[in-house]
Amino acid sequence: MLRLFAFSCLSLLVFTSCDRVTNAYPSTNALELDTALYPGTWGDYLANEWPSFTPNTNLNRNLLLEDFTGHLCIYCPAAADLAHALYEANPSRVYPLSLHAGPTGIGDFQVVDVAGGYPLDFTNSDGIAIAQYFGANDGGFIGNPRGTVSRINNGGVLFQSPGAWTGMVANALAQNALKVNMQSSLNYYPSTKGAFLHVEIEKLDPNLTNELGIVACIAEDSLVGDQKMGDNSHNTSYVHRDIHRGNLNNTPFGRTLTASDLTNGKYYVNYSFVVPNQLDGAYNASNMHVLVYVYDKITWEIYQVIKQVIE
Repeated sequence: MLRLFAFSCLSLLVFTSCDRVTNAYPSTNALELDTALYPGTWGDYLANEWPSFTPNTNLNRNLLLEDFTGHLCIYCPAAADLAHALYEANPSRVYPLSLHAGPTGIGDFQVVDVAGGYPLDFTNSDGIAIAQYFGANDGGFIGNPRGTVSRINNGGVLFQSPGAWTGMVANALAQNALKVNMQSSLNYYPSTKGAFLHVEIEKLDPNLTNELGIVACIAEDSLVGDQKMGDNSHNTSYVHRDIHRGNLNNTPFGRTLTASDLTNGKYYVNYSFVVPNQLDGAYNASNMHVLVYVYDKITWEIYQVIKQVIE
């Protein structure tokens, strides 16, 4: 089972391996983090490794390209190639995320078929729940491949066929209206496989009155595995990219940013987690990264996303 832990201010979840830490960074926030993941005394972490963010000079809105896919979907490889091409054309602005799920959660395209040569389970409970919700709400989607561009509403629906992705990405990048800015810092410790992620969120647009949600999820950069191709052939050496491995807080839609997260006009959210093994069982932290995004809890639009490498 994927072991991912995330804790935020005022969390009610307490694990026996965790200490409740009243932290001076920022002083008003009580944090619950798995301090055992730090290979030293927690006081040293607070004094020497807790980040101090400098002013965020980013001026660009980044985009999350959610690609709902499956290893038995013959049309999905072309969509994945397109998503990767959009990333390569905009490597610091467009971040693909491949969720192996369909509108009912797990469908024919996502099932494990050991006898047929498709032994890996690419699904996880968070991705399934996201797909199930959107499969039945907010315009829905009919199958794979489908995707969203930062969940921007286009023609009354959030999900679009791959043919619409290029135009929507171009339009969103051209508008570049930065309503929320974010930055993050991560400390990783190989001896425990543990990491601490610290996120700063600044709401720039005073006209944003809806509640904002924050999500942090693990993505696996690439994995060589089985995929059914467009000609119905079985590709045993297909490179699966940007695989959604689950959300750090074990909830599909993250948590709401509240006044308790505010310090000097900015929100601060902190997570601890164990870096998981790859889907094939190997361990390579550098093959993982975290995507963090903030979204409107009424319209679902994602206002900003950032990529945090693990190193």
